[in-house]
Amino acid sequence: MLDSPTATPSGKRLNGGILFLLAGLAALGALATNIILPAFPQIGSELAISSPELGLLLSSFFIAFAIGQLFVGPLADRFGRKPLVLGGLIGFAAGSTISALAGDLSMLLLGRIVQALGACAASVLARAIARDLFDGEALGRALALTMIAGAVAPGFSPLLGGVLSGAFGWRVLFVVVAVFGLALAWHYVASVGETHAVERRTPLAFSSVASTYRDLAADQRFLLPALAVSFVIGGLYSFFAAAPGVLMNTLALSAIQLGLSFAATVLVVFAAGFLAPRLARRHGDRGVGLLGLIVALAGGFAMFGFAAWPSFTTFTSAIVLYLFGMGLINPLGTAIALHPFGGQAGSASSLLGFLQMSCAAIGAFVASSLPFSPPASLAAVLTMAVVLAIAAFLPVFLRRSRTAPSGRAGEPEPTGG
Repeated sequence: MLDSPTATPSGKRLNGGILFLLAGLAALGALATNIILPAFPQIGSELAISSPELGLLLSSFFIAFAIGQLFVGPLADRFGRKPLVLGGLIGFAAGSTISALAGDLSMLLLGRIVQALGACAASVLARAIARDLFDGEALGRALALTMIAGAVAPGFSPLLGGVLSGAFGWRVLFVVVAVFGLALAWHYVASVGETHAVERRTPLAFSSVASTYRDLAADQRFLLPALAVSFVIGGLYSFFAAAPGVLMNTLALSAIQLGLSFAATVLVVFAAGFLAPRLARRHGDRGVGLLGLIVALAGGFAMFGFAAWPSFTTFTSAIVLYLFGMGLINPLGTAIALHPFGGQAGSASSLLGFLQMSCAAIGAFVASSLPFSPPASLAAVLTMAVVLAIAAFLPVFLRRSRTAPSGRAGEPEPTGG
């Protein structure tokens, strides 16, 4: 564990500039997805796109995002972070521009796929850069603070999207995210630059990449916490996909009210992200992670209450529980999964991202395919996601409990394997 929890190997500290960069990179995909949710009716009307076809704007993004991440990590481990970060951000801006100019569904889908491939590079490398710069408790703290700051973008972007699309039309939303991507590229070059030293880079060969992924997938130190986080994140993206229909149809919320509802969730993620590293120092990262999963499970069950008695109060209660639990397990589970693999941080982060977005695509598909009402389908997906996450994380928790040396109650437990 580092003596200073915010110090980096290069002597830098986790300041506002680095935090903004990491949060912006990590949140880029969620920003690009959430900002257009309130504009779906506009897009469908102008381009004559049906509701199921609008769903392709989400699922195509998730699938491209998931697959692209498998390539980003090995390339970044071989050639460094800088060319992949800059290439991804420029590609993201290009995809956003294509989407802004689209005149039909096929062109819009093409833009979304290019957008996703660029955003996936940014998201993967946000975690890899954090792992390059931080270790142990500092890594958990960096990821938690990144999650707090990064929650602003997906939390407030539907509100921003509702306001901008109402005033200027849906195309301006893609222009806004393109400009943001280019601004991140400039800030990355000016504030951080390359973080993966040449001597730490690994060869790029198909057999080597396949072997790395195979070894990671077979290593329970990575796979189990990665699956736990991925299942919960998959449930979160299922919520993002289902919330506009649930809230606007079931509760008759307007686009602006939908945006305000999303924005309010930021406070929940703030609270959880603020508490996660502090609780982990006192009670251990695995214990707090398991607590987060239990709280999220309560949120999944509470969503069944919303399905039975639809009201804004029952919905808010359920999603607050789910988001708070997610806010605890996400940074701690991610740190546990990445900590033992500093030399393969890019590949490990890629595989983690692939698992997360695969779960997101599957969760969104299942939520739209279940023969229940939209609220009941969302409740079923959230609950099942957390049940699977607990099944994956419980061995991680029990292994630490069995092997941890006896000591004072409340002694901090280091993050990692």
